Amino acid sequence: MTGPAVFHPEAADEFADAVAWYERQQLGLGDGFEDAVYGGVDRIVERPLAWPVWVGYAPARVFNLQRFPFRLVYTHGDGVLVIAVAHMKRRPGYWASRL
Repeated sequence: MTGPAVFHPEAADEFADAVAWYERQQLGLGDGFEDAVYGGVDRIVERPLAWPVWVGYAPARVFNLQRFPFRLVYTHGDGVLVIAVAHMKRRPGYWASRL
């Protein structure tokens, strides 16, 4: 990653769980998911204001991954804090207490 970015501990767990799940589905797919997340984080770090504020959950912003049905929910200040690696179709807003 290029620049200051940190994963909330629960987001780091979600990320690791999703990587493992994809890897169990198909060898190498977990690596693809990992690359997609890190690529998304790199883009967020480069331009943290480029993605929309999640309505009702400000100051959280959201970056949707292209290849996988996940979004990165993050906040920014001195750096980027990824507060969730969230599946798009499961439990919307479950991460709000992390704000």
